[in-house]
Amino acid sequence: MNSQLSAVVAGAGIGGLTAAACLLQKGFKVRVYEQAEVLGEVGAGIQTSANAVKVLYALGLRDELEKFAVRPQAFEFRRFDSGEVMHRIALGEQHESAHGAPYYHLHRADLHALLARTVRELDPDCIHLNAKVESFEESADGVTLKLADGARIQGDVLIGADGIKSVIRSQILGQTPVSYTGDIAWRAVVAVERLPKNIMQRISTVWCGPKKHAVMYYLRSGSLMNFVGLVEHGQPENESWTQKRPWQELKADFEGWHPTIQTVIDAIDKDSCYRYALNNRPPVSNWSTPRATLLGDSAHPTLPYMASGAVMAIEDSAVLARCLQERTSVPEALQRYQRNRIERTARIVNESTDSRGLYRIEDEDEMRKAFEQRNLAKSRAQWLYSYDALHVPLI
Repeated sequence: MNSQLSAVVAGAGIGGLTAAACLLQKGFKVRVYEQAEVLGEVGAGIQTSANAVKVLYALGLRDELEKFAVRPQAFEFRRFDSGEVMHRIALGEQHESAHGAPYYHLHRADLHALLARTVRELDPDCIHLNAKVESFEESADGVTLKLADGARIQGDVLIGADGIKSVIRSQILGQTPVSYTGDIAWRAVVAVERLPKNIMQRISTVWCGPKKHAVMYYLRSGSLMNFVGLVEHGQPENESWTQKRPWQELKADFEGWHPTIQTVIDAIDKDSCYRYALNNRPPVSNWSTPRATLLGDSAHPTLPYMASGAVMAIEDSAVLARCLQERTSVPEALQRYQRNRIERTARIVNESTDSRGLYRIEDEDEMRKAFEQRNLAKSRAQWLYSYDALHVPLI
């Protein structure tokens, strides 16, 4: 079916903008509706393996990404106190050679701004701000997105990319189970100039220990250090990424951990420590209606323990665009998209959840054996990084 399709996207985050860019590139008419008054992104670092970077390259973003990306040489999993390397996943040239694209560390705001600029270059009128989504209606002929200001937007297909608190998800699925993991997440960034020179190689380090773990890696061409601390905490709190908490609480959470962690925490701006709850949402077996579907965190929210949340949204976008381009009908295309994404995304969600236990093993010998048995370097190379959303056969 080659007639022009009209797509309505709820949400202008990384997933929504990637989907819009993929669809626009294929010649579809796209309109994106975002409730924020100003287009922007909070947060700090994200990791994008080759399976996501291939999609970004296909959008023509290679040169721009290279201006701010960091190419890490490895993932290292280290013991929280001694610093002993429990496991290592080679990245750098080995990752690019094996999987056809590099592994990047990106600042979330930089990628978001690049995607927004790309969408606007493809269609200056695509993105609409201050547009709060309320609900949608659908018929055999199309779908209507209803906004809080009374506007009604018609299209052939609706893509819910409005995040973990998705209005579109709630209408499609109703209320789905949410459970507190027992973890809160700290996040902060530090200017490298505030740290000792060469405090850490160009790698991503996961510091593993009892009841908590921490992740550190460089951003913005190596000018920033990203810090994420995942800590068992008795009381759940807000999921908001913009909730600040006292630096002293962060410092106390990692008392006694490796000197490198202490040095980074000590350099963090005391007024720039953010903390939020991590909630678990089990995978679902359906996220589509005949004319509406979900993407990214709206479809399969995941815990951050495998660094693949943004990656999945980017993959979703490419596969969905392919399914809509090759469609015999919109309902058939959405079922095909879902059919080709549910098993893979569920595996990532479930393995992310399981990784928490691996990183928290108290006994040093047991942790060493567990990493050896799991062999993350081999398993992730075999099924996670090797995926190609642009060319994988669609069933």
